[in-house]
Amino acid sequence: MRQKTIVAIDGPAGAGKSTVAKALAKRIGADYIDTGAMYRAVALKLVRTGTDYNDPEALQAMLDGMDVDFSDGHTLLDGEDVSHLIRTPEISAVASPSSGIPAVRYKLTALQQAMGARKSIVMDGRDIGTVVFPDADFKFFLTASPEERARRRTEEMRAKGEKADFEQIKADIIQRDYQDSHRDFRPLRKADDAVEIDSTDMDIDGVVDTMMAFIDARDR
Repeated sequence: MRQKTIVAIDGPAGAGKSTVAKALAKRIGADYIDTGAMYRAVALKLVRTGTDYNDPEALQAMLDGMDVDFSDGHTLLDGEDVSHLIRTPEISAVASPSSGIPAVRYKLTALQQAMGARKSIVMDGRDIGTVVFPDADFKFFLTASPEERARRRTEEMRAKGEKADFEQIKADIIQRDYQDSHRDFRPLRKADDAVEIDSTDMDIDGVVDTMMAFIDARDR
Protein backbone atom coordinates (compact mmCIF):
# COMPACT_ATOMS: atom_id res chain seq x y z
CA MET A 1 0.00 0.00 0.00
CA ARG A 2 1.36 3.39 -0.97
CA GLN A 3 2.05 5.90 1.82
CA LYS A 4 -1.15 7.92 1.34
CA THR A 5 -4.08 6.59 -0.65
CA ILE A 6 -7.44 8.07 -1.67
CA VAL A 7 -10.22 5.72 -2.72
CA ALA A 8 -13.43 7.17 -4.18
CA ILE A 9 -16.61 5.07 -4.31
CA ASP A 10 -19.62 6.49 -6.13
CA GLY A 11 -22.95 4.98 -7.04
CA PRO A 12 -26.72 5.19 -6.66
CA ALA A 13 -28.67 5.04 -3.40
CA GLY A 14 -28.88 1.62 -1.77
CA ALA A 15 -25.95 0.06 -3.62
CA GLY A 16 -24.11 -0.65 -0.37
CA LYS A 17 -21.45 2.04 -0.77
CA SER A 18 -21.11 2.93 2.91
CA THR A 19 -20.90 -0.67 4.12
CA VAL A 20 -18.32 -1.51 1.47
CA ALA A 21 -16.35 1.69 2.08
CA LYS A 22 -16.10 0.99 5.81
CA ALA A 23 -14.90 -2.58 5.20
CA LEU A 24 -12.42 -1.50 2.54
CA ALA A 25 -11.02 1.25 4.79
CA LYS A 26 -10.28 -1.36 7.47
CA ARG A 27 -8.59 -3.62 4.93
CA ILE A 28 -6.18 -0.96 3.70
CA GLY A 29 -5.71 0.90 6.98
CA ALA A 30 -7.39 4.13 5.87
CA ASP A 31 -10.01 6.36 7.50
CA TYR A 32 -13.60 6.02 6.28
CA ILE A 33 -15.18 9.41 5.61
CA ASP A 34 -18.97 9.32 5.88
CA THR A 35 -20.06 12.10 3.53
CA GLY A 36 -23.71 11.51 4.40
CA ALA A 37 -22.93 12.21 8.03
CA MET A 38 -21.29 15.47 7.00
CA TYR A 39 -24.47 16.67 5.30
CA ARG A 40 -26.45 15.61 8.36
CA ALA A 41 -24.08 17.62 10.54
CA VAL A 42 -24.83 20.68 8.42
CA ALA A 43 -28.54 19.99 8.89
CA LEU A 44 -28.08 19.80 12.67
CA LYS A 45 -26.25 23.13 12.64
CA LEU A 46 -29.07 24.64 10.57
CA VAL A 47 -31.66 23.45 13.09
CA ARG A 48 -29.64 24.54 16.12
CA THR A 49 -28.97 28.02 14.78
CA GLY A 50 -32.38 28.49 13.17
CA THR A 51 -30.70 29.30 9.87
CA ASP A 52 -32.88 29.30 6.75
CA TYR A 53 -30.95 27.39 4.08
CA ASN A 54 -32.88 29.33 1.44
CA ASP A 55 -31.29 32.57 2.72
CA PRO A 56 -27.91 32.67 0.90
CA GLU A 57 -26.25 35.22 3.19
CA ALA A 58 -27.36 33.59 6.43
CA LEU A 59 -26.40 30.16 5.14
CA GLN A 60 -22.94 31.27 4.05
CA ALA A 61 -22.31 32.97 7.39
CA MET A 62 -23.20 29.74 9.20
CA LEU A 63 -21.02 27.62 6.90
CA ASP A 64 -18.04 29.94 7.27
CA GLY A 65 -18.01 29.36 11.01
CA MET A 66 -18.44 25.59 11.12
CA ASP A 67 -16.18 22.55 10.98
CA VAL A 68 -16.96 18.86 10.47
CA ASP A 69 -14.44 16.11 11.11
CA PHE A 70 -14.20 12.45 12.12
CA SER A 71 -12.45 10.69 14.99
CA ASP A 72 -12.51 6.92 15.56
CA GLY A 73 -15.73 6.61 13.57
CA HIS A 74 -17.45 9.49 15.35
CA THR A 75 -18.81 12.57 13.59
CA LEU A 76 -17.61 15.83 15.10
CA LEU A 77 -19.43 19.11 14.56
CA ASP A 78 -17.28 22.02 15.76
CA GLY A 79 -15.47 19.54 17.98
CA GLU A 80 -18.64 17.98 19.48
CA ASP A 81 -19.51 14.33 18.94
CA VAL A 82 -22.91 14.45 17.23
CA SER A 83 -22.93 10.89 15.87
CA HIS A 84 -26.31 10.03 17.40
CA LEU A 85 -27.88 13.49 17.18
CA ILE A 86 -27.69 13.51 13.37
CA ARG A 87 -29.65 10.26 12.92
CA THR A 88 -33.10 11.58 13.84
CA PRO A 89 -36.05 11.98 11.42
CA GLU A 90 -35.99 15.74 12.03
CA ILE A 91 -32.40 16.01 10.84
CA SER A 92 -33.04 13.69 7.88
CA ALA A 93 -35.87 15.97 6.76
CA VAL A 94 -33.52 18.96 6.67
CA ALA A 95 -30.46 17.13 5.32
CA SER A 96 -32.16 16.00 2.13
CA PRO A 97 -33.10 19.41 0.67
CA SER A 98 -30.14 21.34 2.09
CA SER A 99 -27.56 18.88 0.75
CA GLY A 100 -28.28 19.92 -2.83
CA ILE A 101 -27.49 23.59 -2.25
CA PRO A 102 -24.21 24.58 -3.98
CA ALA A 103 -22.88 26.58 -1.00
CA VAL A 104 -23.25 23.53 1.24
CA ARG A 105 -21.54 21.22 -1.24
CA TYR A 106 -18.69 23.69 -1.83
CA LYS A 107 -18.06 23.93 1.92
CA LEU A 108 -18.06 20.18 2.50
CA THR A 109 -16.00 19.53 -0.62
CA ALA A 110 -13.31 21.82 0.78
CA LEU A 111 -13.39 19.96 4.12
CA GLN A 112 -13.26 16.58 2.37
CA GLN A 113 -10.32 17.63 0.20
CA ALA A 114 -8.48 18.86 3.29
CA MET A 115 -8.94 15.43 4.89
CA GLY A 116 -7.59 13.73 1.77
CA ALA A 117 -4.56 16.01 1.79
CA ARG A 118 -3.42 14.85 5.22
CA LYS A 119 -4.30 11.15 5.42
CA SER A 120 -5.37 8.00 3.58
CA ILE A 121 -9.14 7.91 3.16
CA VAL A 122 -11.97 5.91 1.62
CA MET A 123 -14.92 8.13 0.74
CA ASP A 124 -18.27 7.29 -0.81
CA GLY A 125 -20.97 9.45 -2.33
CA ARG A 126 -22.38 10.67 -5.62
CA ASP A 127 -19.59 12.89 -6.95
CA ILE A 128 -16.44 11.80 -5.12
CA GLY A 129 -14.53 10.50 -8.13
CA THR A 130 -15.86 13.14 -10.53
CA VAL A 131 -15.67 16.33 -8.42
CA VAL A 132 -14.23 15.94 -4.93
CA PHE A 133 -11.24 13.75 -5.82
CA PRO A 134 -10.93 13.62 -9.63
CA ASP A 135 -7.31 12.46 -9.14
CA ALA A 136 -8.11 9.75 -6.58
CA ASP A 137 -5.72 6.81 -6.58
CA PHE A 138 -8.61 4.39 -7.06
CA LYS A 139 -12.15 5.03 -8.28
CA PHE A 140 -15.04 2.60 -8.11
CA PHE A 141 -18.65 2.92 -9.24
CA LEU A 142 -20.79 0.54 -7.21
CA THR A 143 -24.26 -0.30 -8.44
CA ALA A 144 -26.97 -2.96 -8.22
CA SER A 145 -30.37 -3.47 -9.80
CA PRO A 146 -33.26 -1.41 -8.36
CA GLU A 147 -34.95 -4.67 -7.35
CA GLU A 148 -31.92 -5.86 -5.38
CA ARG A 149 -31.42 -2.50 -3.72
CA ALA A 150 -35.09 -2.44 -2.74
CA ARG A 151 -34.85 -5.98 -1.38
CA ARG A 152 -31.87 -5.07 0.78
CA ARG A 153 -33.56 -1.95 2.10
CA THR A 154 -36.78 -3.86 2.82
CA GLU A 155 -34.91 -6.53 4.77
CA GLU A 156 -32.94 -3.91 6.68
CA MET A 157 -36.08 -2.05 7.74
CA ARG A 158 -37.97 -5.19 8.72
CA ALA A 159 -34.99 -6.38 10.76
CA LYS A 160 -35.35 -3.18 12.77
CA GLY A 161 -39.05 -3.85 13.28
CA GLU A 162 -40.10 -1.14 10.83
CA LYS A 163 -42.85 -1.47 8.26
CA ALA A 164 -41.52 -1.79 4.73
CA ASP A 165 -43.37 -1.99 1.43
CA PHE A 166 -41.08 -3.47 -1.22
CA GLU A 167 -42.87 -1.95 -4.22
CA GLN A 168 -42.93 1.52 -2.65
CA ILE A 169 -39.27 1.30 -1.72
CA LYS A 170 -38.39 0.22 -5.26
CA ALA A 171 -40.39 3.11 -6.70
CA ASP A 172 -38.61 5.53 -4.35
CA ILE A 173 -35.21 4.17 -5.40
CA ILE A 174 -36.01 4.53 -9.10
CA GLN A 175 -37.19 8.10 -8.50
CA ARG A 176 -34.06 8.88 -6.48
CA ASP A 177 -31.87 7.48 -9.26
CA TYR A 178 -33.54 9.78 -11.76
CA GLN A 179 -33.21 12.84 -9.54
CA ASP A 180 -29.56 12.14 -8.71
CA SER A 181 -28.54 11.61 -12.32
CA HIS A 182 -30.56 14.49 -13.80
CA ARG A 183 -29.93 17.31 -11.33
CA ASP A 184 -28.20 20.37 -12.76
CA PHE A 185 -25.53 20.65 -10.06
CA ARG A 186 -23.05 17.76 -9.79
CA PRO A 187 -25.26 14.93 -11.10
CA LEU A 188 -24.49 11.31 -10.31
CA ARG A 189 -22.35 9.80 -13.04
CA LYS A 190 -19.59 7.27 -13.38
CA ALA A 191 -16.11 8.78 -13.74
CA ASP A 192 -14.50 7.81 -17.05
CA ASP A 193 -11.67 6.03 -15.25
CA ALA A 194 -13.76 4.36 -12.52
CA VAL A 195 -14.09 0.59 -12.22
CA GLU A 196 -17.79 -0.34 -12.28
CA ILE A 197 -18.88 -3.13 -9.97
CA ASP A 198 -22.40 -4.56 -10.10
CA SER A 199 -23.13 -5.98 -6.66
CA THR A 200 -26.54 -7.44 -7.53
CA ASP A 201 -25.31 -11.02 -7.09
CA MET A 202 -22.45 -10.29 -4.69
CA ASP A 203 -22.14 -10.05 -0.93
CA ILE A 204 -20.10 -7.38 0.90
CA ASP A 205 -16.97 -9.52 1.14
CA GLY A 206 -17.15 -10.27 -2.56
CA VAL A 207 -17.31 -6.59 -3.46
CA VAL A 208 -14.44 -5.70 -1.13
CA ASP A 209 -12.35 -8.58 -2.47
CA THR A 210 -12.94 -7.32 -6.01
CA MET A 211 -11.81 -3.82 -5.06
CA MET A 212 -8.78 -5.18 -3.23
CA ALA A 213 -7.78 -7.14 -6.34
CA PHE A 214 -7.57 -3.89 -8.33
CA ILE A 215 -5.73 -2.09 -5.53
CA ASP A 216 -3.25 -4.92 -4.97
CA ALA A 217 -2.61 -5.29 -8.70
CA ARG A 218 -1.68 -1.63 -9.07
CA ASP A 219 0.40 -1.50 -5.87
CA ARG A 220 2.64 -4.42 -6.75
